[in-house]
Amino acid sequence: MSLQTATSADRMHTSNGHLYLVPVPLDFGCDSQTSLQDTMPWGTLSVAARLQHWVCENAKSTRAYLKRVHEITPLRNPLQALQLQELPREVHKKGDHSGSFDARYLLAPALQGHDMGLTSEAGMPAVADPGSSVVRAAHDLGIEVVPLTGPVSLLLALAASGLNGQNFAFVGYLPQEASERAQRVRELESLALKTGQTQMFIETPYRNAVMLQTLLQTLQHNTRLAVCSGLTLSSSICRSDSIKNWRQKTSPLDNSTPAVFALGR
Repeated sequence: MSLQTATSADRMHTSNGHLYLVPVPLDFGCDSQTSLQDTMPWGTLSVAARLQHWVCENAKSTRAYLKRVHEITPLRNPLQALQLQELPREVHKKGDHSGSFDARYLLAPALQGHDMGLTSEAGMPAVADPGSSVVRAAHDLGIEVVPLTGPVSLLLALAASGLNGQNFAFVGYLPQEASERAQRVRELESLALKTGQTQMFIETPYRNAVMLQTLLQTLQHNTRLAVCSGLTLSSSICRSDSIKNWRQKTSPLDNSTPAVFALGR
């Protein structure tokens, strides 16, 4: 590559906007809301307040979040003037971590020099939520990716679990069919007990009770299970105990609050 070509390429790269990964509170779908000032850093809120162009999981919930931001630090642009592009429905249903979805078209404003925000409905986008396709596309297009600070339920749950925080895996959702779910639980338990690697997963809140019942019926009595729900809420619950002790106590888990499950030694 000639010096002139390299200089032109660098100039094109620096003229692009940035893609900011904007975390949101963990209270989506919950009966109560957390205080943004208690759970979100000021720097994150101030960046969110100045962005006009967004890629999001759901436009309605993103507007609701930005309305809350506006109450703390005024938005640079009126709410109705914000440009919100939703990820396609198939991304919501099947995820976009496999690499099959091309999200480059969503980043046109960044190629025109505008900073953009990427957000999901709860926590950090692209972590246990859609958005990784947009991040990949940004890297491919030479758009700088800037992750902002905010709550990440997986790390909060891991820290509160007492399980191995130096060797862990997040495996997403487990099968919905009962026998397949139980078989997957046994596989994860075997891996955790053999290697010491903490195994973490999530479930749609209305299936929390079914998931917990499967775990209590399937896991060995000495295996340790941690369940954290409603993280950052005043009603949050984090319990870590052996399956033997779990079976002897009343479950604190409800079917309406998002939860993270972890098992290990």
